[in-house]
Amino acid sequence: MYFSANYGEARERFLAAARARGAHLDSFPLGELRGARGEPLSTDVARLGASRGRSVLVLVSGTHGAEGFAGSACQLRALHEAEWTGLPVVLVHALNPFGFSHRRRVNEDNIDVNRNFVDHAAPPPAAGYGELHPTLLPGDWEGPAHAEADAALLAHADRLGVREVQQIVTSGQYTHPDGLFYGGSAPCWSHRTWHAIIGEYLTGYERVAYIDLHTGLGERGAAEPIFRGGVDPGAPRRARAWYGDALTNSEEGTSSSTPIGGNSARALLQDLADAEITAITCEFGTQDGLTVLRALQADNWLWQQRGPGQQGGPEQQGGAVDPEQVARIGQLMREAFDPPDEQWRTDVLDRGTSVIGQAAAGVLAESIGRA
Repeated sequence: MYFSANYGEARERFLAAARARGAHLDSFPLGELRGARGEPLSTDVARLGASRGRSVLVLVSGTHGAEGFAGSACQLRALHEAEWTGLPVVLVHALNPFGFSHRRRVNEDNIDVNRNFVDHAAPPPAAGYGELHPTLLPGDWEGPAHAEADAALLAHADRLGVREVQQIVTSGQYTHPDGLFYGGSAPCWSHRTWHAIIGEYLTGYERVAYIDLHTGLGERGAAEPIFRGGVDPGAPRRARAWYGDALTNSEEGTSSSTPIGGNSARALLQDLADAEITAITCEFGTQDGLTVLRALQADNWLWQQRGPGQQGGPEQQGGAVDPEQVARIGQLMREAFDPPDEQWRTDVLDRGTSVIGQAAAGVLAESIGRA
């Protein structure tokens, strides 16, 4: 009911639902770039309630574009069904609209937006990614080069351990622009836009409950709240009180996610130094990690086949790649981040609604308790 077929439909439904709730709306257009259907691209913001006060709930979708379908659906359900008496809510729809429209996890420059919030003058070290890069981006996708790359990657996993390889691959790298989990060499458009949204819509609140909605890690259909911080010593306690034993922490090794650098919560911690922040990623599981990695490899290989300066997706380039192969890789991405499975969608909506409710109740209780 709340899942959309494409970015354009998701955007229209989000805007319509926000207008029906009487939200204050704003849009941040992504220049001249267009989506998979030629549509304009934008990050949209809806605010319900006061523009400043004791507390605010913030829900973000589409940081990793292709993961935006689940996040958008949760936002849409919240706009239709949730009651937030006395609690302002800011919903940020499609932080990475290019990736959302083209069903890519990365943005228009192959940048992983959730690895881009770093000091680019002194980015995190490569930590072994360069050695793995050739195994992650083979010379072909369904031929001998791919088979050789797979064998080499498995050899690395046998030698280092699967968790260590996951850490090297997914933590974020800043040396290979054509690689996976590339954090960029400068703040990207989504990075700059997020800072602008924080400055315009989140400054002035004393407490911020932040949820960044993602898919692709963890048990299928589960909603894993992953602690992303708060600079005050009470932040871990608050998060545990709100989310209970389901809360995990990448830094402590309890999460399906390894520790990552440059995630979007870092911008909140930087820009809202005087606010009490309780930030999580809500991760909805889809498939096992190796299958998801395989989809990301395929998608990255496919997009690297474009010629210099070409802006459209592989399906628009004409003749560079077999259309049937494009379709097969597209299906891999969909199964990894937006599976067309009604039970999965039901689980995501129900469990996502529960996590959102926990955040709302938690930040309201903090406000009342200190009034």
